[in-house]
Amino acid sequence: MPAKYNPYPEYKDSGVGWIGKLPIHWMVMPVKRIAKIVNGSTPKSGEPSFWDGEIPWITPSDFGKLNSPYISAGSRSITQSGYDSCGATIVPVETIVLSSRAPIGSLAITAKELCTNQGCKSLVVFKEYSFKYLYYVLLSSGDQLNMLGRGTTFVELSSDELGFYKIAIPCKKDQSQIADFLDHETGKIDALIEKQQQLIKLLQEKRQAVISHAVTKGLNPDAPMKDSGVEWLGQVPAHWGIGYSKWLFKERNLKAYKDDEMLTASQKFGVIYQKDFMKLEQQRVVLVQKGHDILKHVEPNDFVISMRSFQGGIEFSPHKGSISSAYVPIEPIGDICISFFKFLLKSDSYIQALQSTTNLVRDGQALRYNNFLQVPLPIVPMHEQEEIGRFLESEMNQMKEISNKAQKMIQLLQERRTALISAAVTGKIDVRDWRAPAGSTAYSSQKYRNTGCEDEMEIQNNGEEVADD
Repeated sequence: MPAKYNPYPEYKDSGVGWIGKLPIHWMVMPVKRIAKIVNGSTPKSGEPSFWDGEIPWITPSDFGKLNSPYISAGSRSITQSGYDSCGATIVPVETIVLSSRAPIGSLAITAKELCTNQGCKSLVVFKEYSFKYLYYVLLSSGDQLNMLGRGTTFVELSSDELGFYKIAIPCKKDQSQIADFLDHETGKIDALIEKQQQLIKLLQEKRQAVISHAVTKGLNPDAPMKDSGVEWLGQVPAHWGIGYSKWLFKERNLKAYKDDEMLTASQKFGVIYQKDFMKLEQQRVVLVQKGHDILKHVEPNDFVISMRSFQGGIEFSPHKGSISSAYVPIEPIGDICISFFKFLLKSDSYIQALQSTTNLVRDGQALRYNNFLQVPLPIVPMHEQEEIGRFLESEMNQMKEISNKAQKMIQLLQERRTALISAAVTGKIDVRDWRAPAGSTAYSSQKYRNTGCEDEMEIQNNGEEVADD
């Protein structure tokens, strides 16, 4: 339990594993007693008259675009005829919408009347309960709800499983108090998370700016400059040259050796061994079972061109091994400082120049060695390449350290947020005496403040302590 909050005076066993003990005056109830569960549906996709209408229609993919829990529209809408054709149901404002297909548990709250596709369950909360409290309960229930999912082609949470899912329920006055408390406290945590995310974004922007400037302008701010005649380079130091890429690199056209270990090229990790990539990403990739004769050999300090190079630059390989024939290994042949070109070939300005050589996005053309050859490169004295390489390595390490600290802070804040919500909605902390600071905009239900909590629970639940059906 979060350290600065006190527990309730007295507890009882809830009979539900994930809840544990709960305050003695709380109840355990299935979701179907708290909200009406409504399924979604999809109009026929090939019928133009069903789409782009006036009725908002949302899917789980729309949840990820939210900056708040509230949603009023999705990426698509349907017409009245589309609505009538599929048996969808328009749900009211303040309905909770839950993703019922893997990953189960993404949530939104309707800010406008709308309908959903079949990948969602809408929970229309009965007036005796707080919709915002149920939202927080379900927000803390992701792991439990995912375990209830069933299916072979895809995992889905049924209406029955969701309806019988048991949660801890205090009286409505306390539900509203807990919701207000969580609105305020999670809002503060979210603001801190956003600051760290902004810091990471600024570091990423600064990283690219520093790299692009260093590999095209050098490190001496007083150096005389000249027009390179190359759009992506612009002005360069007067003593630099401009040359063809083939002067510095050539295609390594060797078939893989029998003892070569398989490599994978990725924007995230560069070129690493396939087994390491699968471990880092916790996923399997397609393994080569036959046709090893079409694999290509890669040597340490080679660079690798892939179809994705137009998105994220050309990847560096510190390893010896084999790589798919879809990739093009290139080897240094000129006066090359590897650390300098590791940064240059991943710089934004170079990537944009590489993109300009292909219409890959339009017609599926593969990015090949010929595209690489079309982009001129700066010819920089070796000692200067080395100096720039050392400078960028040092700068990037410092930025990475700051970014890692920010990522760690985000993780800790997210864990804190999750723990706080779970503690509040299972009664591990008593927030009945909490009051929002003056000027707070937290959601509030003042009309329930004067209701006697114990009397209200008795009225709502007819004296039953635990509702099982």
